[in-house]
Amino acid sequence: MRKGKFSRSGTLLLLLGLSLPALAAPDPSISKRPPVSPIRASKIVLVGDSTTAVQGGWGPAFCARHVSSFLACVNLARGGRSTYNYRAEGSWDIALHEMRPGPYQDVYVLVQFGHNDQPGKPGRSTDLQREFPGNLRAYVREIRAAGARPVLLTPLTRRQFSDGRLVDDLAPWAEATRRVAAELQVPLVDLHARSTAAVQGMGPVQAMRFAQARPAPQQVVAAQAGSTIGMAPVTPAAATVQANAAAEPMGTPKEAFDYTHLGTEGAGFFAAIVADELARAVPELRRNLIP
Repeated sequence: MRKGKFSRSGTLLLLLGLSLPALAAPDPSISKRPPVSPIRASKIVLVGDSTTAVQGGWGPAFCARHVSSFLACVNLARGGRSTYNYRAEGSWDIALHEMRPGPYQDVYVLVQFGHNDQPGKPGRSTDLQREFPGNLRAYVREIRAAGARPVLLTPLTRRQFSDGRLVDDLAPWAEATRRVAAELQVPLVDLHARSTAAVQGMGPVQAMRFAQARPAPQQVVAAQAGSTIGMAPVTPAAATVQANAAAEPMGTPKEAFDYTHLGTEGAGFFAAIVADELARAVPELRRNLIP
């Protein structure tokens, strides 16, 4: 019995001893790891109004679909904001905090305003000749002082039509943005020019698909005749062109039909334009932008 027990124990120890070298042998895939190169990541910060913001703007689609994993994308745009009240309420302070380089190689700040700088919006409107461009200049200076890189965007067009022609009521704010970009040598994404050409080309009926909700039947009929109207009138004779510049609420998320804000299809369409224009304006970003 003792001999049998010893034999079994000895056999077990022998097997364990034979297996120890195999267990102790290093895995070549672990012991021979190549040197690791540190990643070089950058960040984009979006600053603007509802046409860039979550639920109504192109920003979410841009961040979700058009940047690589080496390009962080933070959307700080807010509905109802102008170049004045974005700063006055403290949103700009939050944006400045996001501009600190930290581990990022570069931080790019995309600034798009204009919709709420228009007249008729108490607490938001700015003077087109001096205040609006002055506010943009201040943003550019402070972005650079923070060590980040500014990019100015002209405002996204609205989609109102009159007799088959796009009502381009944001052209003066787009032109003011272009002038500031040229003056301060800031990269420019001319979203207004691209979006205006695209919407005019497709016409009032096709442009309706970019909204957050379906239009009323009366609105479709009016668009088929070449003009857009606001809330569905009781009779066709009562139809008037919708004044979106005055009708847009102060940062109130909504899922309603209008000619300014974007649903899923509209956000995707214009986000692709922003990505394309950004790659042209800032060539060093091209490798991390997805068409």
